[in-house]
Amino acid sequence: GKYITETGNASYYGDQFVHKQMANGKKFSQHKLTAAHKTLPLGTKVTVINLANHQRVKVHITDRGPFVKGRIIDLSKKAAKRIDMINDGVVQVELKYKKKR
Repeated sequence: GKYITETGNASYYGDQFVHKQMANGKKFSQHKLTAAHKTLPLGTKVTVINLANHQRVKVHITDRGPFVKGRIIDLSKKAAKRIDMINDGVVQVELKYKKKR
């Protein structure tokens, strides 16, 4: 299938979200490669590419958000570390995912 790409700002979850329930009913953990997106179906696999350094990480969408204007995805801290964005807090990313039929 075709890949869809989306570009915008990524942020990551603060530690206050640990153990809170996500939209998929599971508890949030900073140690899993997960992310929040406003519209993608829960369970969608998304590749997130940090456009500043071209590092990439694959995450599963498990939650809804981010509800901050201009942000398109919220990553777990583990995912944020993989693309080296912890110090920046917010980075420009490209998301790639397969189009669902």
